[in-house]
Amino acid sequence: MRTVERVIAALFILAGLRSLWSWSRRRFESADVVDHLLYALYLTGRIGLWFSIAGIFLVSASIHVEGRAFLDEVAPYRWYIMVPLLLSAMQFVAGYALGRRSPDEPPGG
Repeated sequence: MRTVERVIAALFILAGLRSLWSWSRRRFESADVVDHLLYALYLTGRIGLWFSIAGIFLVSASIHVEGRAFLDEVAPYRWYIMVPLLLSAMQFVAGYALGRRSPDEPPGG
């Protein structure tokens, strides 16, 4: 059982590395610092989500005690579910804010 969880975690890590590679090669054409900060937040949420889901599977793979309920063993790691949720929220909010921003209009236009 732990082997399956480790394989799934490895797949999510590979997906995170692919996402990092793919998004780091894209140019972001804006001169506004706020746009760059929002874009960095968006990418952190997007790429970090892959690694945080891999972390869930790694935590699950590290817990293996015979004769105990899984929920009893995973209880100290309940806080970890907030990591993917916060990364998802960060990606959503930054993407929404980027979509709502209007480019600077040229003077006199």
